[in-house]
Amino acid sequence: MKRKLALDVGDKTIGVAVSDPLGITAQGLTTIERIGIKKDTDMVVALIREYDCDTVVIGLPLNLNGSDSIQTEKVREFRSRLENKLRSNALAHICVDWQDERFTTVIAEDVLIAADLSRAKRKKVIDKQAAVLILQSWLAVHSEGEKL
Repeated sequence: MKRKLALDVGDKTIGVAVSDPLGITAQGLTTIERIGIKKDTDMVVALIREYDCDTVVIGLPLNLNGSDSIQTEKVREFRSRLENKLRSNALAHICVDWQDERFTTVIAEDVLIAADLSRAKRKKVIDKQAAVLILQSWLAVHSEGEKL
């Protein structure tokens, strides 16, 4: 089984998490500082290759009522550009999937506060922790289907 990569795509940073090889747990990997869509997607492709991933899970930031927000459209555009980059790099076999990310940043913040991290330290790891939650949620849903 190959690893899964999760992205929490924001305007300034992209939180990244990766699964273990068995697809059971998610670990925070890094936070990518956004430079521009071309370089950002290049960095994601490099991580896909480095960690031998077969799936990229992108957090979809919907409004509480399930409708699209301004950020949703930005993230949809990021996915489209990433899929184009994958095709042009002979990685068209990589699955790109959505995971509803409502509340992940709030939950991540709560986890980090409970861990007694200072506000400055929380700011540095919040996006990576949100990516972990996105990936754990995705793995929970998709591992159920594999057991059936």
